[in-house]
Amino acid sequence: MTHEPQIKDSLLREYIDSPDLRSKLYKRSLLIVVLSQIFGGAGLAAGVTVGALLAQEMLGMESLAGVPSALITLGSAAAALLVGRLSEHYGRRLGLAGGFFAGGLGALGVILAAVNHSVLLLFISLLIYGAGTSTNLQARYAGTDLAMPNQRAKAISIAMVSTTLGAVAGPNMVDVTGHFATSIGIPALAGPFILAAAAFILAGIVFLIFLRPDPYVVAKAVFKSQQSMGQSQGADEGKRVSKSSNSGLIVGATVMILTQIVMVAIMTMTPIHMKHHGHSLGDVGLVIGIHIGSMYFPSLITGVLVDKIGRTAMSIASGGVLLLAGIIAAVAPPDSILVLIIALSLLGIGWNFGLISGTAIIIDSTDPTTRAKTQGTIDVLIALAGASGGALSGMVVAHSSYATLSLVGGGIALLLIPVVIWSRSKSNISGENASLNS
Repeated sequence: MTHEPQIKDSLLREYIDSPDLRSKLYKRSLLIVVLSQIFGGAGLAAGVTVGALLAQEMLGMESLAGVPSALITLGSAAAALLVGRLSEHYGRRLGLAGGFFAGGLGALGVILAAVNHSVLLLFISLLIYGAGTSTNLQARYAGTDLAMPNQRAKAISIAMVSTTLGAVAGPNMVDVTGHFATSIGIPALAGPFILAAAAFILAGIVFLIFLRPDPYVVAKAVFKSQQSMGQSQGADEGKRVSKSSNSGLIVGATVMILTQIVMVAIMTMTPIHMKHHGHSLGDVGLVIGIHIGSMYFPSLITGVLVDKIGRTAMSIASGGVLLLAGIIAAVAPPDSILVLIIALSLLGIGWNFGLISGTAIIIDSTDPTTRAKTQGTIDVLIALAGASGGALSGMVVAHSSYATLSLVGGGIALLLIPVVIWSRSKSNISGENASLNS
């Protein structure tokens, strides 16, 4: 059972009958997504920048430094499933707002855990905090609900590039938020989570108040109307999706899962690696801030490339860039911030290529009636992959080295190439070209 009549039938009918109204709603929805992503980006940076350091300080064991990343991504997995289901039944507005509010609650819990030195509360709170990071990622879909096929990658990229403002500012406010935290009796490493709590809650409020009419509800209604009336666009969409659905979902999911494993594993242990070699918390914030910026800032160019030269080509490019990132990280002199910045920048760019091309493949392979649920399910797999990468990264470094971790990550990225070659040999993703020309 669905609950789509959040929009009055008469208003919904207007959007069904008017492409111009839908175009205006698409642009307005994309603007709302941009605004929320600015806040959301600031929220996700806390866990990435100081989560491992906070856990190491409270636990006193380096081998468990990857646990926070694993917990955040496990929480992200559960939230991806729930947000996907909520969006499927109630629309993007309630699904995304609920996910961001949960993330804000988790950030507040991390602060309480640090104050009370409670490891159990820290772990529980990091799980809940993961809902914010997952929702920030899932919000990219909201901008695509009413996009034409040849606008989809660009719509994803606009949503993602707007995350850059908050995501880059967050890590570089580590010292500021740390000083503020100590001034009010909170451990310095919990300071960034104060910013995260406020940022996630604000992002949720933006969606809850302004994402009306809900673009996903409108998109589903339009699709169903076109199918029932036998209109060509709806019929073409249905034929295209049924043709490329299975292999498209496999390939899109695999591209995003592999890029997520590599990115999370190397990123998680970089702050620990830097601290071991005498770098300050400010240095860590600078490197991670540039890394996160590289994850999101190239999105506008990436989106255009994915729409113009194809999903498959950009997926292969993702594997190549991630391999290069792993090699440079492995050979980087421990005292060289510049080389680490280059490596982590390439790591972010490779992830960006993979996420946008993979997301576009998933959207191409689904129709609006089941799209949100499918997207949520695939984001669960991505989050679980990230959890595995985060948890195993600490163990690899503890028993080997950061260089070994980086080289293994680069090797994993190479698996993208046979996957996309398989997809081309099956030629089922040729629906991508048909959709771009429709």
